[in-house]
Amino acid sequence: MSGIAGIKVVGRLAPSPTGSQHLGNARTYLLAWLSARSQGGRMILRIEDIDSPRVKPWAIQQAIDDLHWLGLDWDEGPDIGGPSGPYIQTARASIYRFELGRLIEMDRAYPCTCTRSDIDEAASAPHESIDGPVYHGKCSAWRHGDPLPPTGTFCWRFRATDGVTAVTDCLLGELRINVAQQLGDFPVTRKTLEAAYQLAVVVDDHAMKVNQVVRGDDLIPSAFRQADLIASLGYNTPSYSHVPLVVGSDGRRLAKRHGDTRLSQFRAQGVRAEQIIGWAAHSAGLVASPQAITAAELIADFAWSKVNRATVHVDSVNLFRSC
Repeated sequence: MSGIAGIKVVGRLAPSPTGSQHLGNARTYLLAWLSARSQGGRMILRIEDIDSPRVKPWAIQQAIDDLHWLGLDWDEGPDIGGPSGPYIQTARASIYRFELGRLIEMDRAYPCTCTRSDIDEAASAPHESIDGPVYHGKCSAWRHGDPLPPTGTFCWRFRATDGVTAVTDCLLGELRINVAQQLGDFPVTRKTLEAAYQLAVVVDDHAMKVNQVVRGDDLIPSAFRQADLIASLGYNTPSYSHVPLVVGSDGRRLAKRHGDTRLSQFRAQGVRAEQIIGWAAHSAGLVASPQAITAAELIADFAWSKVNRATVHVDSVNLFRSC
């Protein structure tokens, strides 16, 4: 079975190895996997390790082990290869440089020497922001062919579209904002000139033919930035599904204060993967009770229309005592 208009669905699992994978990650991975597999689609595993200062070398293999333990599989990835490799972002730098060059030639990217504190100090300007301070545009007068600042003093910043950008989400419907006014121009590299998250994800999804993106709803602002980049580069826009986050009982993002929610820790404690899957499926509205179940058993009945749109609260201490 294929997706819309006979196009083969290609989804992806994209862990970031900045630490251990936790319950919230597991729930999102499950939904991404079910969405693709229920449509007869392919899955790609990509390791998003360009956040280099925070990356833990051991976390790549642990993420792969966690996903295997959960019963999730993939058709291409760093452990099995495939036609779209490499599947680790730090090995794809030359691809990002090429696409960055296209943006520069089109005058859609410019060198920016501003620091984070410069932007924060200028944030008193009356802009409506949905994701932090809107960049004030100090460096945006630069045009292709102008002299560059000294190497190491600037990042490349994308010139956002001053007009409506629409994103259609399988859970949330059509969302529309003005990226330039509500998010502002945004970095596509660091000052080391290594690709930043927004550029790398867009380039990778295109190169790997990913046309279905499932991730946490904290990344909705990124969907607008990426849609703007996608249009500038002439790529096809994937379908999006931004799923509610898993938070602690206090409503705050999962952290150590909520107890140990690492998948590796649950595994060490003897919790079965089927229990994690059952909890995730129940919290998502796919099954009536949090009974142990395999991921494969959920494929046949999966539908986005069943998925719960509410934030999920957990008490990790008591979560699996009755499963």
